[in-house]
Amino acid sequence: MHNIPTFEEIRHAILRDMVSLNPQADVSSDSDNYIRASSLASCATGQYAHQAWILRQFFPDTADTEFLERHCNLRGIRRKNATSASGTAIARGIPGSLIESKLQIICGEHLYTVQQQAVIGKEGTAVLSIQAHEAGSASNQHNKAAQFMAAPIGISSDVEIIQATGGTDVESDTSLLNRLLDLLRRPPAGGNKYDYRAWALSVDGVTSAYVYPLRRGLGTVDIVITSNNNLPSDEIVSKVQAYIDSVRPVTAKNSFVIKPDVTRVDIKVKVRLSDANLDRATADIRQALQEHFSALKPGDSVIASQLEAVISDVSGVTDRKMTQPAANLIAETSKKIEWFMLGKVDVSLL
Repeated sequence: MHNIPTFEEIRHAILRDMVSLNPQADVSSDSDNYIRASSLASCATGQYAHQAWILRQFFPDTADTEFLERHCNLRGIRRKNATSASGTAIARGIPGSLIESKLQIICGEHLYTVQQQAVIGKEGTAVLSIQAHEAGSASNQHNKAAQFMAAPIGISSDVEIIQATGGTDVESDTSLLNRLLDLLRRPPAGGNKYDYRAWALSVDGVTSAYVYPLRRGLGTVDIVITSNNNLPSDEIVSKVQAYIDSVRPVTAKNSFVIKPDVTRVDIKVKVRLSDANLDRATADIRQALQEHFSALKPGDSVIASQLEAVISDVSGVTDRKMTQPAANLIAETSKKIEWFMLGKVDVSLL
């Protein structure tokens, strides 16, 4: 790479040339020649900077957002849009009471809409299908209390959102660049496993995809997808399935897009601390374990010794004894694709 001269180096070169042409020229810091040389050096510095910027746009990994998108567009890759979370909620009320579709539910700052009409059953509850008003990952919820904006007659205003998943933000430059680099490094190859992964990742709402060739026999391919390190919505799964069916080789017997099967792993551990602040240590341990589980992919196993190491590395923990899980947890990948996630964390003192 060409080393771009600094402003001072350019000005010094101009003054040196002036003296070379006229040894009597005044090039002191308060001379007219010095001022002219400073002006020329300033212009040259700007031109060098512009040329360096142009050079960066030639390569996708150094290009700015606008030019990165142009590199991607030339190869049929587009930035993925944000998607809305959807899922289920539990409403309570008098049996037989009707809950109309389009009713709004608020959970914190996020609004959800009831998608289908429902009736309170004999047990006094009804399962509602809901979808977030706004797209984005912030609308993903799990076991959160919510309320109807205007509860119907016979219906409690309190609602529990069991799970709302599939909400993702607009694709980042990093993710877009990674998909482009994958295409450059692994060009389309007639339907190998990397092609299936690329097809799945091109659909809005999919942030990770894992391909299992021949999992159900000859001519079969299973594609496991996730959204924002969580389960995708049924709508996203359907869109991925439809897209892959439209582009896969005609000789492929069956391609099946599935969600991973989540298993929550509860942690019980006794610790000895260098101070007596158990609440702070519990929060730090939970955060460290969450980061560890966030790095696990569908099909990865949970190694007990790794969990113990994560806990031991938490500041203030001098000793630990983990009682749950008592052994390694091996993910099931034949009948289902098991995905271990962090459950409850119970920390007590040794």
